[in-house]
Amino acid sequence: MSGPDESVVLAGIDGSVSARNAAVWAAEEAGRQGATLRLVQACLIPSPGITGPFAAGARAGFQGQAEEWLDEAEAAIRERWPAARIERVVAEGNPVAVLLAESRDAELAVLGSRGLGGFTGLLVGSTAVALAAHAPCPVVVVRGRMPDDVPPATGPVVVGLDGAADSEDALRFACAEAVARKTSLTVVRTWNELSPDGSLRTMEIVPDEIAAGERCLIEGQLALWRQKYPELRIDVEIVRGRPVRTLLEYGEAAQLVVVGSRGRGGFAGMLLGSTSQALLAHSTCPVAVVRPRSLP
Repeated sequence: MSGPDESVVLAGIDGSVSARNAAVWAAEEAGRQGATLRLVQACLIPSPGITGPFAAGARAGFQGQAEEWLDEAEAAIRERWPAARIERVVAEGNPVAVLLAESRDAELAVLGSRGLGGFTGLLVGSTAVALAAHAPCPVVVVRGRMPDDVPPATGPVVVGLDGAADSEDALRFACAEAVARKTSLTVVRTWNELSPDGSLRTMEIVPDEIAAGERCLIEGQLALWRQKYPELRIDVEIVRGRPVRTLLEYGEAAQLVVVGSRGRGGFAGMLLGSTSQALLAHSTCPVAVVRPRSLP
């Protein structure tokens, strides 16, 4: 296992093509960070309280399958990144509970967009929302144009911002990713008929004035990061529209989209109901969800 001072990038493995693509993506990320890649397979053993020869045989079968899936993932990684530092974990239990436990000492948790075995339905219902809402580290769901496609490796990093304090960690993560990937950062802020406090704007909407105000808000948030990363090209896009649709459009040409786990204004409720599911299910590039560090 990795030492106490070693950073870890976590990847959930379940035997699917999507998970293998995510593991390879995670290996590259771990390499950039000088981190160990931890491959985790959750064995959800039916009726774990049952004992006896049959139960022991079933457990051995599930664990054998888990090791086989880990072998496949490691082989795919070694083909691309032969020097990757890799740990392997097979754990019995609910996949989300296992990933949450393993993510406590991780810098990043990485998942495929759909899967088999222990991670089946990871993006259905509340499971992905729960993981993104409670993991102590950023969570990345790796996607290509189609669910099993290799994710894009070119284009800018895109981050959705709303000027709230809760989005600062998403911006920090996005800046670091753009610098590490030697690409530009596109900051997207949407506005529509709802004001930042959730109320309807007055009937007298002056688009240019609203856009100017939103740009001023975002530029104020970006000032520190422009100073910290003077070599980083940062483009600001102020768009009248809905956040998910806008981010999906910008994600068409991106290699990573970054959002906070909650917000106000244009990105309020980003991880509630169908909004987050639409982004995670339909993005054509990986999506990172970054929780504020201050949240429990």
